[in-house]
Amino acid sequence: MSIKVFDQTFEALSRTIDLRTQNQTVIASNIANADTPNYKARDVKFSKVLEDVAYDNLSATSNLHMTNVQNAPRNGIMYRIPLNNSFDGNTVEMNIEQAQFGQAAGDYQATLNILEQRINTFKRAFKGE
Repeated sequence: MSIKVFDQTFEALSRTIDLRTQNQTVIASNIANADTPNYKARDVKFSKVLEDVAYDNLSATSNLHMTNVQNAPRNGIMYRIPLNNSFDGNTVEMNIEQAQFGQAAGDYQATLNILEQRINTFKRAFKGE
């Protein structure tokens, strides 16, 4: 088994855990500011982060290439569009935030489970099992 595969696996899982943590932090911030006037709820768009990763591996031959990607948010954080308007301009909707937080917690735990499985696989491979 190649050390390069080992490094790539743990680099990808490390980045995924960082993104999951960032997502939970953003949702917690939304919940904490549910009563703050004019607070705009935010969300982490994983599809944007994946696009950024894919485009980071490409090189442009001109500064005119991929202008829409260069202007995209690098961390995937975007404002959430509310389903219902509020009188004070706050866009946090607690039912959505609670559902998102539950989903984010499950996703985080799933990523940790995958990491644990990979570690166990590499342990067995190094032991020759």
